[in-house]
Amino acid sequence: MKEKIFSFIDNSTALAVELETELTKRPAISPESGGEGELDKCLFLADWLKAQGITQLERYDAPDKRAKGGVRPNLIATIPGKADSSRLWIMSHIDVVPPGEASLWKSDPWTVIQKDNGDSKGLRLIGRGVEDNQQGLTASVVAALALVKQGIVPAHTVKLLFAADEENGSAYGVDWLIKKVPELFRKDDMILIPDGGDPKGETIEIAEKNLIWARFSTIGAQAHGSRPDQGINAHLAGAELAVQLHEGLSKKFSDHDPLFEPDYSTFQPTKKESNVPNINTIPGDDVFCMDMRILPRYPAKTVLAEIDRIKAEIEAKHGVKISYTLPQCQESKPTSPDAPLVKLLAKVVKEVYQVATRPIGIGGGTVGAYLRNAGIDSVVWSRMDDTAHQPNEYTLVNNILGDAKVMALLMLRE
Repeated sequence: MKEKIFSFIDNSTALAVELETELTKRPAISPESGGEGELDKCLFLADWLKAQGITQLERYDAPDKRAKGGVRPNLIATIPGKADSSRLWIMSHIDVVPPGEASLWKSDPWTVIQKDNGDSKGLRLIGRGVEDNQQGLTASVVAALALVKQGIVPAHTVKLLFAADEENGSAYGVDWLIKKVPELFRKDDMILIPDGGDPKGETIEIAEKNLIWARFSTIGAQAHGSRPDQGINAHLAGAELAVQLHEGLSKKFSDHDPLFEPDYSTFQPTKKESNVPNINTIPGDDVFCMDMRILPRYPAKTVLAEIDRIKAEIEAKHGVKISYTLPQCQESKPTSPDAPLVKLLAKVVKEVYQVATRPIGIGGGTVGAYLRNAGIDSVVWSRMDDTAHQPNEYTLVNNILGDAKVMALLMLRE
């Protein structure tokens, strides 16, 4: 049976290229990033799956008036198994990020380009979204079709989830599904998220750092650049706050954990918003943002308490008023390295790719955090070159088909 499935997958290059090409033609950019959402892409995918023989489909639409059709669609395809216990989910997302600076692209981001450099990597597909997350999506579909088209029933029911809004926090995607349709998931489900990995496929992500995004607003008093004594420089106070937060939080929350890379918590000033348009004005207001990735041993409330302490010191020193909002504040429980899914995935990855895997933690956020916090084992794994969000993003067809073999074996195993 394994040989039969692998043969189907080995002969699925045209199928994979077709699906990648058609998905890329339909940009699925969130309204936050100036797009219309995922509806067109979801409608195409549903029709394409039905035409291929995957007909048990359900849509769960999160309301969003900003998006086309007023919804952010989440599509689930079900392949019934011999048993309905301990279901296997493979969860990808259909939204993508914008292309970014057009001059950095060598081709149209929304038209898949096929290129073979004549090296061991083989055929690559270039275009926005082809790796993030269409590689995982396409691999999961090819794996499912290897069974469906050959009349092979998986050991357990398989659920393919094509989620919305992953790139902007999943408020209309997985987080929404867990909150609004909690009966979808069971505590004994196993969930693979093919949305991160390495070129060899040897890392299985089981944990994430806690995530805090903060936007700090400092209010002072505007004045002429020659008379700072008549104003209160909000930019100066904000700059000192950024430095004190970076240094103070790094010092206070200084533990290391070898599961993660880097193995420590990070507190980085990032976005800086415009204040005054001219050089010779003391700004009366100033805004900057920070991205904080914190080892799970430190609760978010403990970090926020230290932020408040440092903020109060800066307010008193400069005579300003500082407030902040939290665009994201997410804590994440880990999946045990001894969980059945981790052990099974390690076994089949070695069988397909001949590499030994190791569990890791990451600083980036994935939908895995929402699932783990709901008590459901989930892991992030794929073999990829990691070109997500870059100009000239690409995926390797060898990775799509290889990952499909891994997923197919997961579907077969008792």
